[in-house]
Amino acid sequence: MFCTLRSQIANYNFATDGFHAAANNANLCLATGVRGGVDWMRKLAFRYRRMKEIYNSYRSNVGGLLGSPKREQWMQLRHEIETLTDSWLTLALKSLQIISSRSNCVNVLVTTTQLVPALAKVLLYGLGGVFNIENIYSATKIGKESCFERIVSRFGRKCTYVVVGDGRDEESASKQMNWPFWRISNHSDLAALHHALDLGYL
Repeated sequence: MFCTLRSQIANYNFATDGFHAAANNANLCLATGVRGGVDWMRKLAFRYRRMKEIYNSYRSNVGGLLGSPKREQWMQLRHEIETLTDSWLTLALKSLQIISSRSNCVNVLVTTTQLVPALAKVLLYGLGGVFNIENIYSATKIGKESCFERIVSRFGRKCTYVVVGDGRDEESASKQMNWPFWRISNHSDLAALHHALDLGYL
């Protein structure tokens, strides 16, 4: 079954399937025909499988995806971001790595960014190693509360959920779900989160 799907994806022509992604179009991957119909869903499934294949292939090797000289430009940009933000990304990554290293814990990302740009951001920020693609949710069209409900239906109600974020929408959604919310407003909030995780308080 896996080999058949892989072969179908390899032979699938993404350029002629009716989807388009104009650079100035905010609605990425819209297709002609009946949105939500069987054929539309099949085409969308092929696209998701291809994205998953690329994501999983390069989640720990973004430089390989970018190639030279873009790899060097990306590394320089990452270095400049770290310098200007007092290693904000490194500290966030350390916190996420602590969570993902625990046998009974998982990182889940809920973002208002559309899925394809969100996956690109995760890879470019070097976070692919701590987020499985199945654990990245786009709340663009359904909102964060609906995403949280989907997460509960997937992982169950007996889990302990902690929401980490800086926005009112995720704080409001976490309150609706009765989940604790850890606000990250500045560098010290992030450092406190890392400290709590490192010492096992969280």
